[in-house]
Amino acid sequence: MNQNQQAFQDFYPDELSHCYGCGRLNEQGLQLKSYWDGEETVAHLEPRPHYIAIPGYVYGGLIASLIDCHGTGTASAAAYRAAGRELGSEPPFRFVTASLQVDYLRPTPLGVSLEIRGRIEEIKGRKVVVSATVTAAGEVCARGRVVAVQMPENMLPPAGGAG
Repeated sequence: MNQNQQAFQDFYPDELSHCYGCGRLNEQGLQLKSYWDGEETVAHLEPRPHYIAIPGYVYGGLIASLIDCHGTGTASAAAYRAAGRELGSEPPFRFVTASLQVDYLRPTPLGVSLEIRGRIEEIKGRKVVVSATVTAAGEVCARGRVVAVQMPENMLPPAGGAG
């Protein structure tokens, strides 16, 4: 992974950059950043202490959010790649979650960086299926699967944003 490359989420138009998990314009959010790493995608996040479940361990909802947002970001990047288009070219490929499955394999420790890896399982029409893992300290703590669908036009705000 080239540390100088821009994250997938950096190419989202401003009006589509407010997601709690991955929106670069959400100051209170996680601002997850996903990148290509060969045929896989990767993101890293060190959860802040308030993402606690029980002392020493991460809240499971955060793990689900990481899989969800990394999955939809991966879907977007995969759609651009499959279409032979540059990230950020118009019209935007933005995806929403149709299905999210998470399997918690072991407790995820707080205080360490988490690595989220995605792999494209299928691209078919407006649907992209992504499998993902969340690893802490070299151990896979969770795995998941995201069925992402291209955002319906009625969800897209007008260009330039309304407000």
